[in-house]
Amino acid sequence: MELLSPAGNFEKLDYAWEYGADAAYIGLKNFSLRAKADNFSGEEYKNISLLKEEYKKRGLTKKLYCAINISFHNEDLKNLLEEVKYFKQYPFDAFIVQDLGAARILKESFPDIPLHLSTQANCINYEAVRVYKDLGFSRVVLGREASLEGVREIKQRVPEIELECFVHGAMCISYSGRCLISAYLTDRSANAGACTHSCRWNYKMYSEKGGHFFVEESERKGELFPVEEGENYTALFSSKDLCMIDYLDKMKEAGVDSLKIEGRMKSIYYTALTARAYRKKIDFLNGKISADEAAPFVEELYNTAHREFSTGFYFSSAEANKTTAGESKSPYMLAGKIGKRLSENEYEFISMNKIDSGIPLEYVGPDICSIEDRDYTLLKPDTQEKMDWVCHGHPCIIKTDKPIAEKFLVRCKENL
Repeated sequence: MELLSPAGNFEKLDYAWEYGADAAYIGLKNFSLRAKADNFSGEEYKNISLLKEEYKKRGLTKKLYCAINISFHNEDLKNLLEEVKYFKQYPFDAFIVQDLGAARILKESFPDIPLHLSTQANCINYEAVRVYKDLGFSRVVLGREASLEGVREIKQRVPEIELECFVHGAMCISYSGRCLISAYLTDRSANAGACTHSCRWNYKMYSEKGGHFFVEESERKGELFPVEEGENYTALFSSKDLCMIDYLDKMKEAGVDSLKIEGRMKSIYYTALTARAYRKKIDFLNGKISADEAAPFVEELYNTAHREFSTGFYFSSAEANKTTAGESKSPYMLAGKIGKRLSENEYEFISMNKIDSGIPLEYVGPDICSIEDRDYTLLKPDTQEKMDWVCHGHPCIIKTDKPIAEKFLVRCKENL
């Protein structure tokens, strides 16, 4: 099974690949459903091409998928046609698309690059999969509403098409993420990549005689929105996060070809630790490492920012319909990352938050679960003077005897 991670910018792309993802998906300006992610533009294709080559020299073939998955209006199609020449400079291995008009343009412009159907198309049955296969799609990213039994039947009936399924990350309370709540409340459309996550805001419930219900958003006092209740659907509140890491064996048996992690807008810490955890679990399933070796990396998922976990629709729609009031939090703060090695025990320290010298730090790496360090020293690069503290953007050297390397992440407990 392929492991597919999110990459909202170049740095996250590098960390996704470094920490175990076989492939990563990115968005381009104006055509991605994560408009608030950094996304890619300008001459970043040059850096991506060089990065891909670097991994290839290490014997690692990494794939890059481009999400062009907004709902296209006529003017968007015109913009897409104008950008085709620019797209050709990227080393893409597939396009992820929901709009059939956009799919046709991409297929004609890039006949050798596969098309993957976006989850936004809400494909959850084998006849629909057959239709998309006939239209030229080589892979279908199934809607999150598909059950594991449904996935299995689709693979049995249409074995020649690849199936990609989400296994981790935030879930939208709306059907396949096709939501109008954000546009209704803020005039920012989720279907154009500008979702404000209105479903996760704070609401108060009111009721009237006759069984009518209303909600009031905390920042819109006195403005009541009617809530309709039905037998087969739920209200608009915050859904739990998806986590299927304990059931990857069942997903493999069902015929899933690619395991997808959500989160292009998450941090490099989240990107790295989720990729690493799922990489180790897949390696265990493939007989490369033992269960005991994989276990501590899997446990590290709980040290990323997340809401209460669930298994989504895979086993029960009742489980998927449960909501949570919990915030997305991590017990750790990302202190920074390790840059180039300068001497036997000195490294560039790229600070990403303010930390005081002397607080316990932990290093995490692609194959190192965590190493605690209480004996490090922070130094000024130009004078080698000791530093009492460092904050985001300050040049710094970290001196340590711990076995660390470039691209290790440095964290500390949030409450220190």
